[in-house]
Amino acid sequence: MLLNFVALAAGVATLVWSAELFIRGAAAIAQRVGMPPLIIGMTIVSLGTSAPEILVSATAAAAGAGGLAVGNALGSNIANVGLVLGATLIISPILVGRTTAFVDLPLLLAITILCGWLLHDGNLTAFDASILFATLLLYLVRIALHLRKPGINDDTSQVEELPLTRATGAFILGLAVLIMSSRVLVWGAVNIAEGFGVSELVIGLTIVALGTSLPELAASIVSAVKGHADIAIGAVVGSNMFNLLIVLALPGFFSTLSLSVADLQRDLGTVFATTAGLAVLTWLGWRSGKNHAHLGRLAGCLFLGSYVVYCLWLYYDIQKV
Repeated sequence: MLLNFVALAAGVATLVWSAELFIRGAAAIAQRVGMPPLIIGMTIVSLGTSAPEILVSATAAAAGAGGLAVGNALGSNIANVGLVLGATLIISPILVGRTTAFVDLPLLLAITILCGWLLHDGNLTAFDASILFATLLLYLVRIALHLRKPGINDDTSQVEELPLTRATGAFILGLAVLIMSSRVLVWGAVNIAEGFGVSELVIGLTIVALGTSLPELAASIVSAVKGHADIAIGAVVGSNMFNLLIVLALPGFFSTLSLSVADLQRDLGTVFATTAGLAVLTWLGWRSGKNHAHLGRLAGCLFLGSYVVYCLWLYYDIQKV
């Protein structure tokens, strides 16, 4: 059993390191071939912050541990709002722009409702996964249309310049270690779940979800300390979109996955509640004269408190089994 915990810890650590390396390499290569910085940020980097969840989900699904993949997707979304955004707001308030407040957040809420409708019968099928993937394509079209606005690609500060050889090396090494570490993490997590009689879903919701959310947590806290806390809201919303439309969908492409309706009501319900809470607090904090919404430390305490309550709820449900 000790070997399983070592594998889990090593998998999480190398997953976080390799994801950051992979993002740097991919973004630098894209810049070298002339891709505008904001396109890089909203595609490669946004996908890159969800790379740990995506790789773990694919590996888990291929290994027949679909419940782990679903738990990873839902648990990461809950942690992103409750833990990542909550901790960031406690360090520094955030100003939320019009597009995020009135386009992206309602869209994320609608996608969460769509997931609830697709999974209301307790089954994740290839048809359900196809609908989620088609929704992802529509979301990418929305991004492309947004990027056509004049001056939207003028910001060049978010991409690190690297020589092509270093960028290519970082990309290849990051991808290779990312794949390897995800396999090690899934192996350790599945063995721990079997050893303690805990479901793969619960392991995905807790240990794996926290591990794969570490890149967002680290990046958001560092941004807040440096006075750029507004980066966190975009990272959370974008990551949560990809978690629902890719990470959650992936197991359905491998085989039909049966899930507990009660567990889905608890976990997907919490995803909806935290997302709705973020949207409502953003709308309540809207300042039309300044054309932005203000989220402060009170909101951060509420989000962090909701995450603690969810963890206690999950622990209580485990004890009942």
